Amino acid sequence: MSAQKAATRPPIVLIEDEADALAALAISIEERHPNVSRLLLEEIERAETVPLSAIPADVVTMGSTVEFVDAKTGDRRTVTLVFPKDADIAEGRLSILTPVGAGLIGLRTGQSISWPDRSGEERLLTIESVSRSN
Repeated sequence: MSAQKAATRPPIVLIEDEADALAALAISIEERHPNVSRLLLEEIERAETVPLSAIPADVVTMGSTVEFVDAKTGDRRTVTLVFPKDADIAEGRLSILTPVGAGLIGLRTGQSISWPDRSGEERLLTIESVSRSN
């Protein structure tokens, strides 16, 4: 990984149990969706993992509702990050197995990440707010 690429990815934190479940999910889609699988596994690998009780309230976890801004387009989106079976983009439920979903996990309010979209184009995503029901 180049120094520039590493610099575009801020430190992230994941819940230990979620990290394990997400790694298994990423491995299970490796053949069908190699890019998303690789991106998600890279994020899990570089994340600090902590117990649920130690996760800050402003960290994006599974089930979090996240408001973020795409710096290039100025588009502001609010989505809830979910497992694939619960995804429904029309209802604002974004799968973790999408490029943007994989990029949001573990980020905190105020952090930005340079991240590829479905077409492979880099986008700068900035977390505006995070709320969790858990």
